[in-house]
Amino acid sequence: MKSMLVVAMLGAALGAAGCSRSTSAQTGSIERGTKARVERGAYLVSVMGCHDCHTPFKPGPNGPEPDMSRALSGHPEAVGALEAAKLEGPWQWAGAGTNTAFSGPWGISYTANLTPDQNTGIGIWTEEMFMNAIRQGKHMGTSRPILPPMPWPVYRNATDEDLKSIFAYLRTLEPITNHVPDPVIAPSPVPTN
Repeated sequence: MKSMLVVAMLGAALGAAGCSRSTSAQTGSIERGTKARVERGAYLVSVMGCHDCHTPFKPGPNGPEPDMSRALSGHPEAVGALEAAKLEGPWQWAGAGTNTAFSGPWGISYTANLTPDQNTGIGIWTEEMFMNAIRQGKHMGTSRPILPPMPWPVYRNATDEDLKSIFAYLRTLEPITNHVPDPVIAPSPVPTN
């Protein structure tokens, strides 16, 4: 009787903490609670190199380093738009000193603000929009293409659970207001035939 009471109390505590255990159709894995999902998302953002481009660099004692006071806030609006680099080959590109803006044959791309700011970040995005953006390579899941060097063709292979974890983590960040310039998409080359 005592052991049944302990099991019932443990079950109630886990339920109250949001630790649901439903099976995911895609991965067959057990869905974790919110805290575990956020922790997994933080880990994935770290190992997938998201800070390498979406967190502006600053000068450090050993060279450029991510400015974690602006973590994942994208290309700084104070830096502004980048002039297109002069290309001397099909795939040479040049980046801004903050490592958040890039120019190449695709045009000019600026890393997005991934903080949950309502006006300049992903604060109005839904989980579905985020997943569609990564899966389809389209901003907000439906609009313009996501430009290089964003490796969305690789990231789209992540499981639904991993993408949901990343989104859950991004929602916990401090919102940073940072207006990122719109990308400049290069015109398609005209065939010379």
